[in-house]
Amino acid sequence: MIKIQAEANVPTEHGSFRMIAFSENENDWMPHMAIVAENTDFSKPVNVRFHSECITGEVFHSKKCECGQQLDAAMKYIHEHGGIIVYLRQEGRNIGIINKLKAYSLQEKGLDTVQANLQLGLPADDRNFGVAIEILNLLEVKDINLLTNNPEKVKYVVDSNIHLNSRIPLQIPANEISKGYLKTKKDFFGHLLDDNDN
Repeated sequence: MIKIQAEANVPTEHGSFRMIAFSENENDWMPHMAIVAENTDFSKPVNVRFHSECITGEVFHSKKCECGQQLDAAMKYIHEHGGIIVYLRQEGRNIGIINKLKAYSLQEKGLDTVQANLQLGLPADDRNFGVAIEILNLLEVKDINLLTNNPEKVKYVVDSNIHLNSRIPLQIPANEISKGYLKTKKDFFGHLLDDNDN
């Protein structure tokens, strides 16, 4: 069972947030996080983003994906409107950075993101959003507006004890490099993306 291990207020360029670390063990160096805006009203539907870690996009601003831009957009939105980002340590759709770089190498040879993972003997997407539901339960969140384009995240909420009030799209326009990545997201995973933007 995960539990709150530490929390503190953290000022960021997007505003100040309460950051809460969740894990089973207080010595876990890679805990899941909840990033809670100061103005969040828990008596109303809470704006929530489930966001999986992406060091290449968030830290190094890779153009291969839109993950860093999505995180920035979610932090800006949640600072303005209240809400929570549940930050999950599921790098590379939960295959880890080493396998992710191996997959990138295969993509350089013409494979798409799914084909590369499968050729490595890995799942197309190995993420589990059940822990995000567990975190929301620990925070006593009952009703949410989910910031996502991913129908799998919607399904996790619908199948849980948390009420889904609405879905808020979080679409980032494609660049010349990320077009194929976003096309695979739409065609293979069924992400709810507008063709005008990718």
